[in-house]
Amino acid sequence: MADFKTHISASTLVGIAYGYWGVTSQGMTLENGILAGGLCSVSGMLPDLDSDGGIPLREISMFTAAVAPMMMLNRFRDYDLSHESMALAAMLIYVVIRFGAFEFFKRFTVHRGMWHSLPAAAVSGLIAYLAMPTTSDAERAYKAVAVVVGFLVHLILDEIWAVEVGVARLRTKKSFGTALKFFGNDAIANVFVYALLFGLCYTAWSDNKIAARLRERAKYDLTQPGWQYTPASPPSNWTVPQWQPPDFGLNASRASTERR
Repeated sequence: MADFKTHISASTLVGIAYGYWGVTSQGMTLENGILAGGLCSVSGMLPDLDSDGGIPLREISMFTAAVAPMMMLNRFRDYDLSHESMALAAMLIYVVIRFGAFEFFKRFTVHRGMWHSLPAAAVSGLIAYLAMPTTSDAERAYKAVAVVVGFLVHLILDEIWAVEVGVARLRTKKSFGTALKFFGNDAIANVFVYALLFGLCYTAWSDNKIAARLRERAKYDLTQPGWQYTPASPPSNWTVPQWQPPDFGLNASRASTERR
């Protein structure tokens, strides 16, 4: 099995190439290209979250817990949260990721289980897609695919290192085929991962409609700072009628007197 340095080096090189490709041929900004390359690099450690401990688990847990709240700032704005509410939400996300999600990986996963699989790579990409809402779906997809690519680089390296090449012979280890797979040996783990995958697919599919409605509501919200009402201009042929004082019947009385 490839070691930590091999995984992070390979995913970093692929991330640099992916970021360059996005900037030069996909119309992405330099900032988006650098961010996508960084996500691809870090995602090369994600499959090793199912290990009992060590460098990957420690580094990924701290990095994700710190970066995830910052990447969700647009999401907080969509829900019209105040600055205090944003700070509270960021702290809650940090605690949940740092001491909840990664404790789950330590206690309830086995190495080379379903987290070392192609559905798990898709799950990671969908989580990244939902955590990074922007006004451009292309940017969201570009960054989410970067996470999937980094994840796949790790799985491919595991399969390559499971093959031993000798003099006039080719032998595979027992670990061969345990990374690039669709199903594992544990039925419960299979059901859980695929249920999570389908749930995230549905959430990602409906997320754009929800975010669009929230932005539209904020656009016409009178309480939003900077909102200004501009009345419609009257038609060009429209004239203001002249004001006439009420006579209360005085003109009729005056006319009657004159006739007499």
